[in-house]
Amino acid sequence: MEGSSRRTSRFLTRGLAILYEDRDILVVDKPAGLLTMGTEREKERTAYANLTEYVRKGAAKSRARIFIVHRLDRETSGVLVFAKTFEAKDCLQSRWDETKKRYLAVVHGRCEKRTETITTYLAENSAHGVYSTVDPKNGKWAQTVYTVLRETKDFTLLDVELLTGRKHQIRVHLADRGHPVVGDKRYGRTDKAHRRLALHARSLSFRHPVSGEVLTFEAKAPVYFEELVGSFERILTQQRPAMDPIIRR
Repeated sequence: MEGSSRRTSRFLTRGLAILYEDRDILVVDKPAGLLTMGTEREKERTAYANLTEYVRKGAAKSRARIFIVHRLDRETSGVLVFAKTFEAKDCLQSRWDETKKRYLAVVHGRCEKRTETITTYLAENSAHGVYSTVDPKNGKWAQTVYTVLRETKDFTLLDVELLTGRKHQIRVHLADRGHPVVGDKRYGRTDKAHRRLALHARSLSFRHPVSGEVLTFEAKAPVYFEELVGSFERILTQQRPAMDPIIRR
């Protein structure tokens, strides 16, 4: 298996790491700056395109393929799951509301509340920007829970759990509270000193689409986060017992 990993790693773009793989699913740690899937402007340099090449082992005529289950924004790093069969994709998406999605975010300032549940309806404008509204007819219900993990003079590290999974949900909700994510050019502040978005998909917990086993996959936060708020690994270690018991790195 170790030799096989070395042979296939040459098909992976720099920074993209396989966390787990079996005949039904493929779980990766996506680096910041890499699209999940193609856009009109970019179709080749994406996690989807790269992992398709990976499962085909470079054989252009191979029929092996992967299926997109969910997405992460280009500048968001962390855990991303793909399916290797249509049946697995359909099963994972049908249970997506049951999936536990946890993030780490570094935001500007200090939060008044140590923990808070933010609930709004999220709508999208013609420029593809997302905003909160109180009108359920114009938006989709969205709920985000955050807990303060660490504070510095200028920033706060948050553990964020998505109870729903709307586009730009975390970024909009935290900006609504006056604490935009560091490096968020769309919803945050103009900050030339911090150009990278400080948002990381820390873990995903879900039932395997075939075995039904509950799996938790975790990806370590980039060094950039420690540069902003200092070391916090001990805090995360203390928090882990509350997470599902099976953790694969």
